[in-house]
Amino acid sequence: MMTRTVIQILHAFLKAQLLLATLNIQDRALTVILQANPVPQRCVSLCAERHQQLYPWGSPCALLPFRNSSPPKTVITFDELMAAARNLTDLTLAHEIAVNANFCIKHEDFPQNSFAGTVKQIVHKAFWDHLESELNEDPPEYEHAIKLFEEIKEILLSFLTPGANRIHNQICEVLDTDLIRQQAEHNAVDIHGLANYIINTMGKLCAPVRDNDIKQLKATDNIVELLRQIFHVLDLMKVDMANYTIQNLRPYLQRNLVDYERTKFQEILEETPSALDLTTEWIKESIEDELSSISDESSSSPGADSSSKPIISPTLVLNNGYLKLLQWDYRKTIPETLITDEVRLQELREKLNQLKIIACVCLITNNMVGAAIVDVPDFADQLKRISVPLLEGMNKKTFDLKEALNAIGVQICSKVNRSLTERGLPTLNEEMQSNLMGQIAHIVEENNPVSSLIDKRIQFFMRSLLALPSFQKCMPTMPGGLSVIQTEMEFIGSQYASIVNFNKQVYGPFYANILRKLLFPEAPMGKAETETPTT
Repeated sequence: MMTRTVIQILHAFLKAQLLLATLNIQDRALTVILQANPVPQRCVSLCAERHQQLYPWGSPCALLPFRNSSPPKTVITFDELMAAARNLTDLTLAHEIAVNANFCIKHEDFPQNSFAGTVKQIVHKAFWDHLESELNEDPPEYEHAIKLFEEIKEILLSFLTPGANRIHNQICEVLDTDLIRQQAEHNAVDIHGLANYIINTMGKLCAPVRDNDIKQLKATDNIVELLRQIFHVLDLMKVDMANYTIQNLRPYLQRNLVDYERTKFQEILEETPSALDLTTEWIKESIEDELSSISDESSSSPGADSSSKPIISPTLVLNNGYLKLLQWDYRKTIPETLITDEVRLQELREKLNQLKIIACVCLITNNMVGAAIVDVPDFADQLKRISVPLLEGMNKKTFDLKEALNAIGVQICSKVNRSLTERGLPTLNEEMQSNLMGQIAHIVEENNPVSSLIDKRIQFFMRSLLALPSFQKCMPTMPGGLSVIQTEMEFIGSQYASIVNFNKQVYGPFYANILRKLLFPEAPMGKAETETPTT
């Protein structure tokens, strides 16, 4: 069995891969998906090339430290670990492409003032300076230039569809490196002619967004700078081609994502049998919470039969587990079955925290000065418009929530007084203003009664949402005190329910086995219990 340390290493590796995806270097992961689907294979070569350029040592996972780890019960080989990591990467990338309509590869480079950016700049300058010195020799030395033409030829060929035989043959004929070497031996290489052919071919193959780049290439005279810019534009074309492939792949993945993810996770489970340890612990904690809740209810009911074994609903256990994710400490490792949606769940939690503060501010203000502002139309929305900008970025470590609440209190007092003045009513005295600002500032304190009340109502709404059938489109009734954030709550709720319902579809059979073993350990073990489901 693999220890939790290895699970955390896989999780860290996955996070690294997702970060690399935003930097246009996750092309290798696309290769596996592309090979399994009816999509043109013209991105495959760039995937392998990118992987070799970025991971010359083999893989980033090889550098992950095994710190403070206890000895595993059974030795997991490095190949098995890497196989699980690859499956995890493929699963996550497929999930991201399917559920995130905005997912795309971006062409980004190292910052120029960074160490990596400085090293890259120095190495590239040395290479192009060396090439320029070779071409300026008498007679010119063409060997490095020929290698560049060979690489350009392979890149151009990777852009072609399988049926483009005519242009394929033309590229191979014009950029025939054996012929170019023979010409070089007789100092008869038309290097500018070759460069012009490459530019014209790129113009035929590129997306319309690259037309200006092609025009700039045609205006460049220096051959070394021209070759350098050709490679830059080719890199941009690779990104365009990868994004085009992603667009073509998305509908297919959306139709087959449940089966694909379940199959991939099954492969991970076969490689690493303890890949459900964190998920099991998450469900176990939910069961314990439910038992504790039932015990509290029994103790408060005089006529309850304490000797009978409590009956727990597996659906309720699972839903309570999902609810805990809205208050999860994301510094901890999330259950394995939810890794693909970790970022989305964390964003929902952060948005809910902001909405909770806004609801608390509005409730406190209404309780204290409600009679004075009851006739003011949309006053609650005005309070929300005051709060939202001041709570922007409250998930950041550097954000000072107490200071923001003080600022909100000051602005709300000013707003209330201005509204009262406009209607010829006396403004709030200093004591009332101080009391109002103090109560708003105390929202941040632990066990604050207003904050606890709003939090319970938000949880109640989300629990009611999960209890609805997945096909039902209507929203549950919004609890009191949340009407000011109703639109936002319903939007977040629909996103949350979508994540949960899809997760149940994919991992439901795995959850069923775990729940069966934890809730009914004395039940006879049949085939469904002894084998991990694959459908």
